[in-house]
Amino acid sequence: MQATTEFKPLLSESVGYGVVVGVGFFFAAMMLCLTMLQKKFSQFSPSSSEEFSSASRSVKPGLVCCGIVSAWTWSATLLQSSTAAYTFGVSGPWWYGVGGTIQLAIFGMVAAKVKMNANGAHTFLEIVKARFGTGAHMMFTFYAFLCILVVCGSLLLGGAATVNALTGMNIIAACFLLPVGIAVYVVFGGLRATFICDYAHTLILFVIIYVFFANVYGASDATKSIGDIYDLLVQAGKDTPVDGNHNGSYLTMKSNQGLVFGAATILTGFSGVFCDQGYWQRAIASAPRSTTKAYVLGGLSWFAVPWGFASCLGLAARALVSDPKFPTYPNPLSASQTSAGLAAPAAAAAVMGKGGAVAVLLVVFMAVTSAVSAELIAVSSLFSYDLYRTYFRPQATSAEIVRVSHGFICFWALWSGCWATILHKASIDLGWLFYVQGVVLSPAVIPIALTVTWSGLTRAGVFSGCIGGAVLGMIAWMVGCLKIYGEINVPNLAQPYSAVCSGLTGLLFSGIFTILVSLAQPTKYDFSGTRAIATYDDAADASGSANLSSDKTTSEADVPEETSSVSDPEKGQSKEDVTSEIVPVTDSEQSPPGADDVSRDELKRVFRRALWSSLVLTAAVAVLVPLPMFFAHYVFSKKFYTFWVACTIIWACISGIFCIVLPLWESRAELGLILRGMVTGSTNATAARA
Repeated sequence: MQATTEFKPLLSESVGYGVVVGVGFFFAAMMLCLTMLQKKFSQFSPSSSEEFSSASRSVKPGLVCCGIVSAWTWSATLLQSSTAAYTFGVSGPWWYGVGGTIQLAIFGMVAAKVKMNANGAHTFLEIVKARFGTGAHMMFTFYAFLCILVVCGSLLLGGAATVNALTGMNIIAACFLLPVGIAVYVVFGGLRATFICDYAHTLILFVIIYVFFANVYGASDATKSIGDIYDLLVQAGKDTPVDGNHNGSYLTMKSNQGLVFGAATILTGFSGVFCDQGYWQRAIASAPRSTTKAYVLGGLSWFAVPWGFASCLGLAARALVSDPKFPTYPNPLSASQTSAGLAAPAAAAAVMGKGGAVAVLLVVFMAVTSAVSAELIAVSSLFSYDLYRTYFRPQATSAEIVRVSHGFICFWALWSGCWATILHKASIDLGWLFYVQGVVLSPAVIPIALTVTWSGLTRAGVFSGCIGGAVLGMIAWMVGCLKIYGEINVPNLAQPYSAVCSGLTGLLFSGIFTILVSLAQPTKYDFSGTRAIATYDDAADASGSANLSSDKTTSEADVPEETSSVSDPEKGQSKEDVTSEIVPVTDSEQSPPGADDVSRDELKRVFRRALWSSLVLTAAVAVLVPLPMFFAHYVFSKKFYTFWVACTIIWACISGIFCIVLPLWESRAELGLILRGMVTGSTNATAARA
């Protein structure tokens, strides 16, 4: 058995509590101030349910891009990608990036369809309810909450493990304290506050990545230069060769384990994007014309995070295992330390000492808080719109929806701490949840995506795909685990081959069943019911009544098979029979402030751009770059490795421009308005008249 060394904390426990509590509440206070400025000097107020849950559907592409990068940068993005680099070599960070980027690009098509077919929706479950009724709505509600449970567990466990390893802070205390400060600013600021906080988090994230680039590739005495890192990785391939890599090298894309990891990452990524209300929320919040641009830029920008960060710290961890400064010297990281995601903290500590530990602690904390804030606003929308308003209070006003959202955010912040503690006590860690996410959620991916994109989808197809895919996926999970690893137990169920067997089976057969069953009973849905989902009229709430026309339209869609001709064209009623009562959200006088009136022809062009962009990006990152090197069994030379590192740095710099500079440029008028208001004392009403 391999000897292990305890990962001794480099920082004091007080530093951990200071970051988790102090920095967390600092951001909460900053967001409260920004929310007050927004309410006073702009036309948007978080007391409106439309503003609270969907940012009035007016967020510009730069800030949506920044929000996507921030929300998709989980603790797993930084820690698990670095673990992949430490374990598999250069292929690990690339495949992790592929596993998240192509989903974001493809989701850009879905986001364009949301604007075309359901622009008034607040959640993707509202679209399901309007089209397929209560049964499908409840099934997808289960998947939506399951996804948020898995995501919150991953975020908090990964963050808590890192804080514990670097400072010695109690893991359970970290699990409970991490969500508390986040809940404060989400409650007071709503979705737009999370976007603004996303910007601050992403700014810090990229600055710290640039600091690591400078130290690992030049300033540190441990690594010295890119050439020296290459030499250390060559030696590491001889000392601890990678099984399945060409010549055991860490410097090759010919990695069998890396390829399987890539497949598992892609499956996890699809389930993490399509089943997570947080990404639908950003599609809903974006201005219609900019939806595709935001998601393509988001996918391109996010790719730099795992590729650049993990290629830097993950490979540095492998190169420095024999360095006396390495935290577990003279032994490598143990299996449990590796699975907990400690490769990046180990490398940062070896390269930069306590400064590196602080930097990793801060960047992981930023990742956790940003992603958890997105999950909190997402889960509150699911509860308030899809449970409370749908089944308990159909006539709920906008103000009541906001109050319910506030309460559920507080509840979920506490419950997520309990959930992470339960997982920790059950010896479930970040690595286990990462692989199992694709197993449990992949059967819902294709039915969810087709709900808003394919007119031929039927209710029977949805149920057969989700249930059939889930059953076959579970069977494949157990059989694959038994045949490959010889025993079914908790650790083996989260091994890469077990996860791929299940996730791939669930995804593919779910799609096959969904499409074949739908084609067996052909129909053509006209999306009139989903287009009839309306926004809230806050003016009506102010006078003491809810927006009855909105409730009426939604309630008619709630029982599509029984009373609504919109959702059941098979009943023989034509589209003309119902459209006379439907007013498109973007054409209504009650459009939210800042809504972008866009014709359907222009939305179709947006969708076509999304289609081609996603195809080109997928082909480039998943096929054209990695596979030729894989089949050629190419091992990087020192010059090519230098070029590879240079590409990660350049890509990260361009991503920083998209995420940091572009939002400021796009919002220059609004920022100027707020600054003028602060100087002159004018309010939003005065600014609006101006």
